[in-house]
Amino acid sequence: MKFMNTFAIRCKELRTDKNISQQTLSEILSVTQQTISKWEKGLREPDIDTLIKIAEIFGCSVDYLIGYKDF
Repeated sequence: MKFMNTFAIRCKELRTDKNISQQTLSEILSVTQQTISKWEKGLREPDIDTLIKIAEIFGCSVDYLIGYKDF
């Protein structure tokens, strides 16, 4: 459960820090806006391939996204 909570918080923070809307991120990742919303609420989690894409978009590591590392 820690993964989902940490990912939800960090995904939203990174997205808003870069001024990217949920809709824009959903288009980049080829998912629905509702999927992004569910990720940010901790209701769902992305698959590993999508997690890697998210890390690339935001210039961070997957370890950071899931709370394994704090940098």
